[in-house]
Amino acid sequence: MYPGEEAFLKLYDQALAELGAVFERIDEQAVDDAVAVIAGARRIVLYGVGREGLQIKGFAMRLHHLGLEAAVVGDMTTPPVGEGDLLIVSAGPGSFSTVLGLMGEAKAAGAKTLVVTAQPNGEAAKRADHMLTIPAQTMADDVGTGVSVLPMGSLYEGAQYILFEVMVLKLRERLGISAEAMRANHTNLE
Repeated sequence: MYPGEEAFLKLYDQALAELGAVFERIDEQAVDDAVAVIAGARRIVLYGVGREGLQIKGFAMRLHHLGLEAAVVGDMTTPPVGEGDLLIVSAGPGSFSTVLGLMGEAKAAGAKTLVVTAQPNGEAAKRADHMLTIPAQTMADDVGTGVSVLPMGSLYEGAQYILFEVMVLKLRERLGISAEAMRANHTNLE
């Protein structure tokens, strides 16, 4: 062991414990409801800012692996949305101007919206057709006592990764898609 290694190992343990506590508080029925909404969508378009956006892009990739028509807002191949489509947005701290703008455009075109957030009373959640709350710290509440060992919104973003992967497993089961079929949709241009 090098000097200070033990302290860092304790940080890993604390971070993992905090992530575990998020999933002890998550509403599993809300997760299942979100999975049902996604499974029933014709097209799925996803959007998030910053590190939340990175998690959203990973989720979009997995939805593509499932064989679903999924795209990320801003990509040149993003299709228009309309009736039967779903816009999934992440607004951990409750609202972002871009998220609200995109939600308005999607609704005007007839698409439904699903907000993933840590702030169920935030502006984005109030405007959404569907909401999935991740009860984790974001930059909206990262100061004071009882904050995560992880910086800023990292607890929320880490929980997003785990949640989205579990949702993919639930979608795979619901849609009857095999692991082999998912693998067949993975790019070979790496």
